[in-house]
Amino acid sequence: MSRAIDKVPHCTTMTEVRQGVNALDDILVPLLVQRSGFMTQAARVKNDAQLVRDEARIQAVVDRVRERAVAEGGDPALIEQLYRGMMELFIAYEHQELARQRAEGLAPKSGQE
Repeated sequence: MSRAIDKVPHCTTMTEVRQGVNALDDILVPLLVQRSGFMTQAARVKNDAQLVRDEARIQAVVDRVRERAVAEGGDPALIEQLYRGMMELFIAYEHQELARQRAEGLAPKSGQE
């Protein structure tokens, strides 16, 4: 089984490093956009600002990505920090999306806020 860390070529110049990073960004950005689309869906499905932050789900994601990091030869602490930061941004985005959907009449206002 090939691990992600094993796919990183040995670089001798910063140009090579930057080309590798740019190539990965070309893969990551569309995936992050897709993930944000799921946060838009989550806002619509939850339709309650108090349901946006789900600590149990956050911990489940952290546990899962830490395991994946180890399996791929990465640093689980680094991956956890990245994911926690990303999840905080997506939580804020989900709140924003819920407000937008309500303002546009796409989601009914709940009485729980």
